[in-house]
Amino acid sequence: MRYTDAELEAFGLNRAAIPRHVAIIMDGNGRWAKARGLRRSAGHRAGVDALREIIRFSSDAGIEALTVYAFSTENKKRPPEEIGVLCSLLIEYFRKEIDELDENRVRIQSIGDLSWFPENVQTAVRNAEVRTKDNQGLKLNIALNYGSQAEIIRAMQLACRAAACEGREPVQADFEANLYTADLPPVDLLIRTSGEERISNFLLYQLAYAELYFTETYWPDFDRAQYLLALQAFGRRSRRFGGLSAK
Repeated sequence: MRYTDAELEAFGLNRAAIPRHVAIIMDGNGRWAKARGLRRSAGHRAGVDALREIIRFSSDAGIEALTVYAFSTENKKRPPEEIGVLCSLLIEYFRKEIDELDENRVRIQSIGDLSWFPENVQTAVRNAEVRTKDNQGLKLNIALNYGSQAEIIRAMQLACRAAACEGREPVQADFEANLYTADLPPVDLLIRTSGEERISNFLLYQLAYAELYFTETYWPDFDRAQYLLALQAFGRRSRRFGGLSAK
């Protein structure tokens, strides 16, 4: 279901001021669980529930792309049992949600080095990508074993090789064409939960002119009301891209 302009206005949103591309660092699952005397795995499961609601609202609000930081290259340092839980949740998520995502025309794409994960995780992600590849709705990008510095080096190497094959120097367009996000608009809004105010090696190039929004709310508690606060704050920002304000 796509919201009408009147429905968006009821949420305090203006369609003209909705970001095309939202990126989220979903932080605080472990601290959420600790505060409740629960295992970290309970926090990760609650985090999946929160993501489900944010995806639905993004799709209904007409946001073009949503990129979520699910597993960074640095997360590989975590205990094997926690990594195992995260892998199991990934498989479970796609098994339970793929029908609804496909029905709502969501296109799923992973960014990062998926080859590090066990075969069953790779298969679950690839199957979801293949099934939804022709969908024309929300572009849902899931960062898995992703690090922006590694992405930049990879894109630079590929751009240089391609240009060398053509006997020329690489240009900016060559580099951008080899980013994982090559078919997406630049990030308009970055949200990070849990009170941390860092980028943490996430979409460093794509965030060049993004608006940053930090909240103390732990990710499992980041519901539609919290998301609306972030989108409303974005709508009040004056984005000049290095120029002067029109006001």
